[in-house]
Amino acid sequence: MDNRPPPPGSSGGPGGAGAPGKGKSVNGLSKGMGKVEVALRWDPSPAGEPPTDLDLVAGTYPAGDPYGTPVYVVHFDSRSPDGTIYLNRDSRDGKGFGFDEVMTLELERLDARYARVVVGVAIQQHTEERTFRDVVSPGLRIREGYTDLAADDFAGVPAATAATVAEFVRDEAGAWEFRAGVHGFDGDPAMFTRTMGAARRP
Repeated sequence: MDNRPPPPGSSGGPGGAGAPGKGKSVNGLSKGMGKVEVALRWDPSPAGEPPTDLDLVAGTYPAGDPYGTPVYVVHFDSRSPDGTIYLNRDSRDGKGFGFDEVMTLELERLDARYARVVVGVAIQQHTEERTFRDVVSPGLRIREGYTDLAADDFAGVPAATAATVAEFVRDEAGAWEFRAGVHGFDGDPAMFTRTMGAARRP
C-alpha cells in the first residue's frame, strides 16, 4: 500500500535545513537546455530498519508568478499534463541497480507560459523523522544527453528532510538556463512541494 502523501493543499514556508550541498557542478550556469535527465540513487536501509524512500519532484511556475505556487507538481504518481516532465523510474526502497529514480524534463516542449521549473528530492517520513544523514550513500546526477551538468551527495545538507537540486529558468530570448545547487529544507514532503519554488529568489 502506498502511503506517501500526495501534493498538498496547504501552504507553508521553507525551513532552513542547511547550507547548499557539496557537489560537482560541471556547468554552474548552462544555457539552451533541451532534454534533461535528473537521476537519484541511494542504498537500502540496514536490515531490520524501515525502507528508505526518496522521491524526485518537479514544480512548474508561470511567468507571472515564478516564485509562488506551482501550476502543477510532477511526482511518483503524477506526470505533467502535457507529458513533458515524467518519471522514468521510481523506487520505494533503493534496491534498484544503478540509479533508483530517474526524471526526464523535455524543457524545449514546455509551453511558453512556464518560466521556471524547480526539481527537488523529498525523503518520505514514516514513524521517525529521516534526514539526509540517515540515508545510506545518496547520490544525484543531472545531465543533458551525454553531458553531466552536476552531481552531488547531499553531504552539505545532512539535517534536511528535503532539498531543491536544480532550477531551470527561461532567459529573455526564451532559452532555458540551468542553475545548479542543492538547498536543504525542513518539513514533510507535502509542505516541501508547496514551498520549494520560493528558494533562490533573486
